[in-house]
Amino acid sequence: MSNRAKLFIPAAFFAVMLGLLLYGLFHDPSKVPSALISRPMPVFTRPNLFKDSATVSNEQLKGGIFLVNVWATWCPPCHAEHPYLVEISEREKDVTFVGINYKDDAQAARDFLQERGNPFKISLSDLDGTLGIDLGVAGAPETFLIDAAGTIRYKHIGAIDNRVWEEKFVPLLAQLR
Repeated sequence: MSNRAKLFIPAAFFAVMLGLLLYGLFHDPSKVPSALISRPMPVFTRPNLFKDSATVSNEQLKGGIFLVNVWATWCPPCHAEHPYLVEISEREKDVTFVGINYKDDAQAARDFLQERGNPFKISLSDLDGTLGIDLGVAGAPETFLIDAAGTIRYKHIGAIDNRVWEEKFVPLLAQLR
């Protein structure tokens, strides 16, 4: 190998590394594609968070518009988004808010919702995280928008605030309505 060719190898390596760095700097980490978009909600039956003897299933998430929020008391961003979820759940009467309490203590979750307000018309417990795995959840909070047929239309990773709600959810809700 000639000396000129040997000089090209570090330059090529540097160019590739610079490209990866720039991609990482300008890539939005909240835009993670989900294989579940345009697919039905996974089949599940989970305990109701407030009634141990009752269960919640995917069949109950049909016939309307559902906002499914995966949350936990151990999750700081969940604490931050919670007051906003309470606010928009009161405003968006035609959207059913569903809470999936993810890998959490059920009593701590019940206490949290009773103390801070409960935006969820349906609350279920996913203590072992298997529903979260089926949904492709990497962590909390994550929020899914489900249409009347029970099909996942959108997945948001991270906390919902006014900007996210207005930019992402409001246009999608207008389409679903």
